Amino acid sequence: LLISRNTVDHDVAWTTMPEETTTLPNASQPNDIERYALITIYIVAFIGGTIGAIAMSFLLVKMNTLSVTTAAIVNLVVLHSLLLLTVPFRLYYYISQKWIFGFAFCKAVSAMMHIHMYLTLLFYIITLIIRWLIFFQWKDKVEFYRKLHAVAASAAVWIVAIVIVLPLFVARYGNSGEYGNTTCFTFQQELKKESVKALNYVIIAVVTTITCVLLGLQVFIILKVVKKLPGSVWSHQEFWAQIKSLMFISVIIICFLPYHLFRVYYIQHIEEKQSETYNDICLSITAISCLDLLSFVIGGSRFFKQKIIMLRDKLACC
Repeated sequence: LLISRNTVDHDVAWTTMPEETTTLPNASQPNDIERYALITIYIVAFIGGTIGAIAMSFLLVKMNTLSVTTAAIVNLVVLHSLLLLTVPFRLYYYISQKWIFGFAFCKAVSAMMHIHMYLTLLFYIITLIIRWLIFFQWKDKVEFYRKLHAVAASAAVWIVAIVIVLPLFVARYGNSGEYGNTTCFTFQQELKKESVKALNYVIIAVVTTITCVLLGLQVFIILKVVKKLPGSVWSHQEFWAQIKSLMFISVIIICFLPYHLFRVYYIQHIEEKQSETYNDICLSITAISCLDLLSFVIGGSRFFKQKIIMLRDKLACC
């Protein structure tokens, strides 16, 4: 009798368990150290990105509005701002460890991170190509004929990203597995599809190849400038222009490449909780690219250049 009564009580306890705890079959939360790392990275990206976007907005007022480079920078400011708007939702989730904004919005926030990464890469490539065309004297300057052309070109990119890519991501992504109502950013079940795996491998190969080509060409240009310029290269504007181009590539290497390289391992070990957490950390590092505008503002200032020259002279004396 005691055994049967205990069995009944046990069954009743399971049937009266809150529904929320039974809707998370694939949920996994990072431990405290990893969670604090994610929170720290997103806070740094949010604060630094916001300051950089505001500072660059003031500088854009003085720039040539017909320049293709200026148009790319304007789009970067808008792109970073859109991502930064989603960061508070990620911070709330990692702090409270509970998602309360709905599954569709979770997919939209997740999609914005990837859209930001690849559009940032696109605008970097455009800016670098324009700089190289001018450097090799194939073009004196690259400008739109009218402001309307700049607006139309920017609008075309955003229409593809927001009107086509984002709805497709929200509609199609997250349909292969059962995801909890109070968890977010855990779409590892999608990687079990062979088509999704193949797409990821293609993207990884393309991004890695582009990064290597950009870096190789930029190093070649810098070496060519160093050989051509007389005396100390630190006092020449042309050298600093190439250093600024190298900063674009540095952001790609530091922020975007680790995510893609680790993705190769992650695809093959999607069932491991630790690999999922590391993938989230690598993805969060892509948000650090929002600091690029702040670095461009600081790097372009005369005060910064003077300090670099002073530091070089002190090291030379030592």
